Amino acid sequence: MADPASMKTIPLLSLLETRVLGVLVEKEHTVPDTYPLSRNALTAGCNQKNNRDPVIEAAEADVQAAVDSLRAQTLVIETSGARVTRYAHNIGRVLGVPSQSVALLAALMLRGPQTPAELRGATERMHRFADVSSVEAFLTELAERSEDAGGPLVVKLARVAGEREGRWAHLLSGPVESRQADSETVRSSIDIPFSELDALRANQTRLAAEVADLRAKLERMAAELGISL
Repeated sequence: MADPASMKTIPLLSLLETRVLGVLVEKEHTVPDTYPLSRNALTAGCNQKNNRDPVIEAAEADVQAAVDSLRAQTLVIETSGARVTRYAHNIGRVLGVPSQSVALLAALMLRGPQTPAELRGATERMHRFADVSSVEAFLTELAERSEDAGGPLVVKLARVAGEREGRWAHLLSGPVESRQADSETVRSSIDIPFSELDALRANQTRLAAEVADLRAKLERMAAELGISL
């Protein structure tokens, strides 16, 4: 656990700022040979299309602005390399949370709200949790942080109808709207607009008239040929 003296409440972070932090945590474990990351590598990680939700297209200048903002909060540390400036995260120390919690926060920042089972899979290369229960224990700890410690860092969202378990989301960018939908909302999402219903009724009437006309013609032909239908 980080030094309690380091705990503090940080300003709300933008999507790009949380993406930068998530990438730095992820790459620290997945590509340790190139960590800390250069601005170019950090930008590529932010714009990565797999294991990202939402997928974004950030310019290097935007990433640099996000890094500068995070540096001002000591969430990111700059290190001077032989030829290029590199960046590392400092999220565990600033927030006062253990590495397991840092991994969970990184996964939520990179992939959006997830269930404990999904988070266990998403964090496997950053921290290997023994089981889903251990994931839930760390999430609960993050959700129940006191205001003296900086307040909650995650929240459990209301379970959506049809889903077996609720998802968790980080609070580093502020409150998260619940994805709970009642049956009326679900129903309205599949309702057909009145204009389309009118068109369907008109089409049904037209088809019925065509069938009746064809039947009448068929009966006349059968009568002329002496065939009973």
